[in-house]
Amino acid sequence: MANRAKNYSNIGNKIRELRKEANLTQNDLAKKLYKSESTVRMWELGKSEPDIETLQVLSTIFNVPIDYITGNNISTSFDISSIPGAFPYKVKRGIPMLGNIACGKPIFAEEEFNGYIDAIEGIQADFCLRAKGDSMINARIYDGDIVFIKKQELVHNGEIAVVLIDDEATLKRAYYYPDKQMLILKPENSNYEDIIFTGEELNNITILGKAIAFQSIIR
Repeated sequence: MANRAKNYSNIGNKIRELRKEANLTQNDLAKKLYKSESTVRMWELGKSEPDIETLQVLSTIFNVPIDYITGNNISTSFDISSIPGAFPYKVKRGIPMLGNIACGKPIFAEEEFNGYIDAIEGIQADFCLRAKGDSMINARIYDGDIVFIKKQELVHNGEIAVVLIDDEATLKRAYYYPDKQMLILKPENSNYEDIIFTGEELNNITILGKAIAFQSIIR
């Protein structure tokens, strides 16, 4: 038990060190992680520690390996291929995180650069956004999930797109009917209605890209 507490303390000290180097307050870091300020405080006091997914996000925010934060507390020597049905995967680094995207009512488009997110090799995304809201839950995209986007100006009907409406951005399934001059943005939640644009309203609409993958925690 003493050793475990010592590990907590070491991780907490490293988080505090990295946070201060980045000129972040505990509240600043908590907001980036979608955690409470008290959670960050508990880590730094050595009374608890972040889970593996949060450690991954921390490593991205601070641009350091997870092992640097944990002091090699996480073993990487286990042969995962010995588990039936399990397989290792390679990770691609360096997909830029560009703020939030609304899964609900459109929100102001944030272009603030928030570091890089690791993704499984093979995901050819140009950037990623963090989902906010619950309008895409039937597509298994939940509040807080990271959605990887491939830049493109057009999508096929039924594909999930990041759509800029004036200066507000949203994530929806897109259906465009050029003969009717109509764009329908469909949520994946029956509690939300379709968003429909016609005629000159389309002049204020820009498709930023297509959602190609997402990263989620187990709920």
